[in-house]
Amino acid sequence: MNQTESTRECQPKVGIIMGSQSDLPKMQAAAELLDSFDIAYELTIVSAHRTPQRMVTYAQTAQSRGLQVIIAGAGGAAHLPGMVASLTTLPVIGVPIHSSNSVSGWDSILSILQMPNGIPVATVALDAAKNAGILAARILGAQDDVLTQKLQAYQQTMQEKVTESIQTVAKTYPCGFDSASDL
Repeated sequence: MNQTESTRECQPKVGIIMGSQSDLPKMQAAAELLDSFDIAYELTIVSAHRTPQRMVTYAQTAQSRGLQVIIAGAGGAAHLPGMVASLTTLPVIGVPIHSSNSVSGWDSILSILQMPNGIPVATVALDAAKNAGILAARILGAQDDVLTQKLQAYQQTMQEKVTESIQTVAKTYPCGFDSASDL
């Protein structure tokens, strides 16, 4: 199911928002991950600084529109995730974006990470929208056995890929930990 089909066929469970269109290439990783798990989502631009009323409306209506998790990506001052979290009781996952006006991304990381007590934002690594998608899937999976099985299969696939890499490296460098291990 692709982004268009998922939003047409059922109610979005995840909202993916970002401060500007320049964030889209990085935030698409969350959408692609959600597509791979057949999780319906909506994706739009909501700027905390340039469209503050839109941000307020988005956050305050998210739950009544059926959303269960919000992924918010922002660069620079990166106020979007925290401001959205202050306006809803839904879980908000912040994605710090290394933007053109960023200080190596640290401004975004710290703006999202250092939230005051009472306004939590789950923060993933810089530009790690894929991890935000995985975290959203895990939050939803806590109440969905089918989704949990898909997540377990995803983890198993990752483990198999690493195991293949270990075996490839061990063939070239056979003396050491892997020669005596079944890892």
